[in-house]
Formats: sequence, structure tokens, C-alpha cells
Amino acid sequence: MSDLKEQLRTDLTTAMKARDELRTATLRMVLAAVSAEEVAGKEARELTDDEVQAVLRREAKKRREAAEAFGSAGRAEQAAREQAEGEVLAGYLPAQLGDADLAAIVADVITRTGASGMKDMGRVMGAANGVVADRAEGARVAAEVRRQLG
Repeated sequence: MSDLKEQLRTDLTTAMKARDELRTATLRMVLAAVSAEEVAGKEARELTDDEVQAVLRREAKKRREAAEAFGSAGRAEQAAREQAEGEVLAGYLPAQLGDADLAAIVADVITRTGASGMKDMGRVMGAANGVVADRAEGARVAAEVRRQLG
């Protein structure tokens, strides 16, 4: 069993003992998603830490999107719940890059690739995503690349 999955299970047990309803529900949800991913496809398999992290990122993104949708629909209570679940999941993900760090990485990639305009965006995105390595969402990277390429 992957270390991250084991950590999630241990934290679930701790949350249940502490009667932390939010954390318990969130960890159950993500462990169910991990289990579903393990049995998806032609044959069941054990996920690696990287694959478990990918499931966590996907679930965190769902929470962010749901919070935005609830917020724009005027359902503040549900939006707050989704945000809180996203914060629980964020604790298991690597720290996200700050805006300044992301801008510096993109500027470096543009310099290295010799990009000169929007026609080079694909080349810059490929190289930038390799450097960023899941420490920033693709949409944030794309927005920064667009901003710098003008």
C-alpha cells in the first residue's frame, strides 16, 4: 500500500476518534475515489503515491469548482463546506507555487525556449508544466504564459 494512502487511512481513524465530521467525511470521500481508481480498468491494481496524489488533486479541483458554483448561486453555506473540504485535501498535496515564483519560472522558460509570441505558447506550456510539476494548476500556468507572451 502506498504511503500516502496509508496516511489517509490513519488520519481517517484519528478524525473518527476525534469526532471531526468534516475531516471524516472528506477523507472517506477521497479514499472511496482512490478505491474506485484502483478497480477501474480491466484489472484491479494498487496505486502509487503519485497516482493517489493525482486523485487528491482531481478531488480538490472538484471542491474548488463546486464552491465557486455554489457561491455564484447564492448558496454560501454549501460553498463554505466545499471550501473547507478543499482545504482538508490541500493538506495532503505539495505546496502550490506563489504568483511571483510562477512568473519567474515562466519567464525563465520563455528565455530558454526563445519564445517570441503567442504562436509559441504550446512549446512554452510543455516546458513550463515540466518545471512546475503539479505545484500549480494548468490554468494558472496558462494564464501566466499568456500574460508574458502578450
